[in-house]
Amino acid sequence: MGYKRGIRLQYPKQVRIKVEGLETRDDTKFYLGKRVAYVYKASNSKGVGKKESKYRVIWGKILAPHGNNGVVKSKFRRNLPPTAIGGSVRVMLYPSRI
Repeated sequence: MGYKRGIRLQYPKQVRIKVEGLETRDDTKFYLGKRVAYVYKASNSKGVGKKESKYRVIWGKILAPHGNNGVVKSKFRRNLPPTAIGGSVRVMLYPSRI
């Protein structure tokens, strides 16, 4: 996983993700439009009552294939932190296009 970048700029909202089990560009078609979640643990709790938790999520969406080896482009609602580079994300199998 890594940011979209050029020679001088990087775009922390747009990330390249290697999905496990995808080897070709054609394999990525199923995952286009699916939701992606980056889950991380914060130092402070957030929430009210029983919903109080230290875990937080940054949501995103898979946009397009990138290259021919099963890498996909994704865009997140908020910038991903630098600690997310090389980390794992969760790919949700919704919304369904079937």
